[in-house]
Amino acid sequence: MAEPFIRTIRETDVRQIHEIETLCFAQPWSEESILHDVKENVVACWLVLDDGEGRVLAYAGMWLVLDEAHVCNVAVHPDYRRRGYGRRIMEALMKLARDNCMALMTLEVRRSNTAAQALYHACGFLDVGYRKRYYEDNREDALIMYKEFDAAHDEHA
Repeated sequence: MAEPFIRTIRETDVRQIHEIETLCFAQPWSEESILHDVKENVVACWLVLDDGEGRVLAYAGMWLVLDEAHVCNVAVHPDYRRRGYGRRIMEALMKLARDNCMALMTLEVRRSNTAAQALYHACGFLDVGYRKRYYEDNREDALIMYKEFDAAHDEHA
């Protein structure tokens, strides 16, 4: 395998991203929803970790609204976990948010998803609250996390 690299999403990535969605999430986004974000949603920014041969190993997406970057999706293909790819894609997403003059990033994560929470904590995110019964499939609460960007003091810049 060639050296994986991060790039902007392409329409041709949508099918692979949807496949990863179905492997990783109880409520995956549809191909149509992902494609809409890629083609039509002017506030959406998505990145992929490409294996160097066109295979998507991980991806992350966010919506840039006013001065806030809201992370809508982050996933690593199950066959490629525990290699630092989640951290790598999150750091690239945070850099993209800063480059777009965002003041902060927010996200929701299942309360039971401690692996994702550990990644977000390692990237400097803080727990700020809960959305009760947020997830429709099992009514699980979502943990709300956020990270402020301070160029002078951001240790993850």
